[in-house]
Amino acid sequence: MLGWFQSLLPKEENFFRLFDAHAATLIQGAEALRKVLEGGDDVPRWCQRIVDHEHEADAVAREVLFAVRRSFITPFDRSDIRGLTNSLDDSIDQMQKTAKVITLYEIRDFAPHMRQLGDIAVEAATLTVEAVGLLPAMRRNSGRLNELTEKIARLESDSDALYDAGMKALYEQHKA
Repeated sequence: MLGWFQSLLPKEENFFRLFDAHAATLIQGAEALRKVLEGGDDVPRWCQRIVDHEHEADAVAREVLFAVRRSFITPFDRSDIRGLTNSLDDSIDQMQKTAKVITLYEIRDFAPHMRQLGDIAVEAATLTVEAVGLLPAMRRNSGRLNELTEKIARLESDSDALYDAGMKALYEQHKA
């Protein structure tokens, strides 16, 4: 009976397509960041790519938030949709801020710790894309979603340790 009633109500079918599009900008940004961290003469070009992907992500985020406001029924709680959208957007925003600083200071060479952070960013983005793809069947995929969440949390911890090691190495290098 509830299914019949729900079929009469207007619904928004595009949320999952928008989530996929948003996650795609995240992995594109992470891959461009990894290219930036390889260093060399192509750094400005890859930084610009990150900026471009960040603008694409902003456009998708605006579309998601507009869809939340205009939709009567959403696939899950509105605040969770906003939270997911903001988290995806914050991730690529951080990449864009990194690219901005690299461009501003014309950095062309990066320490091994930074290159490893780029690899972690790509791995985390790849896992995020997979997780977002599982959202349409969240209950059925709950086990895999939990695994992915744990892997992403471990990657965050690994990146924190790499960041600290990199900062220590930088301090030691310039301590003299």
